[in-house]
Amino acid sequence: MDGIRSKFRLHSSLSFQITRTARIVERRVESGLREYGLTRVGWCILLAVEEEGLKNPSEIAQFVGIDRTATSRALRQLEDEGLIAREMGREDRRTTTVTLTEEGQARLVAARPVCLENMDHFNAKLSAGEALELKRLLSILNSGEND
Repeated sequence: MDGIRSKFRLHSSLSFQITRTARIVERRVESGLREYGLTRVGWCILLAVEEEGLKNPSEIAQFVGIDRTATSRALRQLEDEGLIAREMGREDRRTTTVTLTEEGQARLVAARPVCLENMDHFNAKLSAGEALELKRLLSILNSGEND
């Protein structure tokens, strides 16, 4: 450069485009989940426990892509709402096992169409090849960032 600072083109930056798109997708799904008393993070946790078989808060945090503090806060909220149960380990009191209650299972099932419709809405904007390519590129960008 010749001493003149170049203008930062916010709307042209990859990070802005990714963040903006993520917020659009998140707002759309959050709007639908609100009807079932769920947040996107709450939904993801219920899904992690029920469909992925994850019972440990650390595994759940990693699967959902949030830190342990946010996971603890979300688990507490889900427990207060009667959607999950947490049980301390019998031999090792430092361990916690998370399970869904009947109400948690019912809400997960009831809210599933909202998330499927949201996924279909955005998938319909891309061809199958474009969707695969986008996932591949996002995987490259994510690589090594959450380790």
